[in-house]
Amino acid sequence: MLAIRMQRNGRTHYPTYRIVVQESQRHPLSGRVVAEVGNYNPDTKKTVLDKEKIEFYLKNGAQPSSRVAFIFKKNGIKLPAWYKEAPAKQSKAKHADKLRKNQPKEEAPAEAPAEEAPATEAPAEAPAEETPAAE
Repeated sequence: MLAIRMQRNGRTHYPTYRIVVQESQRHPLSGRVVAEVGNYNPDTKKTVLDKEKIEFYLKNGAQPSSRVAFIFKKNGIKLPAWYKEAPAKQSKAKHADKLRKNQPKEEAPAEAPAEEAPATEAPAEAPAEETPAAE
């Protein structure tokens, strides 16, 4: 079975990738590729693709990797109906109870609630006094 995957090129700390069609059992760095169908530079986001070759290999059953499929979609290459997208990864904290956002809220100084309390009580009392006076 054929796979369409990225093969790393470039120098240290500056990768560039070739998008190649390769036997799925082979390691991406083995060097034995069926065809090179494009390249991708992650620094400049520049992508060069041979759309005719890509569509030919996809039509004949070549399986794109998830990252390559993302690049194809972004460049307007339609993926076959049989291709299933990988589910989005769900990140989960190991000790969620220790996170700051999950800790109980710290109470504000005692003076702040005391100032707010009379302000909320005064409007509640004022309508109560006006209603008996109106009767």
